[in-house]
Amino acid sequence: MSIDARFEDGRDRPIKLKAVDSSDLKVISSLVQDSVVPKSEISWRSKEHRFALLINRFRWEDNLNLTDSERVQSLLIFDDVMKVSSKGINQENGAGVFSLLTVFWQDLKDASGRFELVFSGKSVISLEAECINVLLQDVTRPYHAPSKKRPNHNDI
Repeated sequence: MSIDARFEDGRDRPIKLKAVDSSDLKVISSLVQDSVVPKSEISWRSKEHRFALLINRFRWEDNLNLTDSERVQSLLIFDDVMKVSSKGINQENGAGVFSLLTVFWQDLKDASGRFELVFSGKSVISLEAECINVLLQDVTRPYHAPSKKRPNHNDI
């Protein structure tokens, strides 16, 4: 008789998830909610059709202890991207830090679509892509959030 793994068994393991449909993307979106993203860590490689962010992700999956606020650096990579546009982001200024609220997919024609990365302050990055092809991968060990605070959504 085999014993199924418990959710708690994976708490300290790094996340590596791939999204290929909208259901997968919802899981990744929930994990990257409230990530802090320095503008300097956002990269568009048009020749490779790749858009990537190095995010400081709040570890929602290890949120059993309500007093502990951990983050981890993660890569959030979108492949098969054809076009990038933004709203509410100053392209002239290389400085700035954004708080990622959600990521969603909107179907367009011919199985292509658009990702919307929505940040606080009404900033949005839109990615036109051939398909859903997203990777979320933790690249550091978890660390205690410098603010020692958990994201709070009570005022929403």
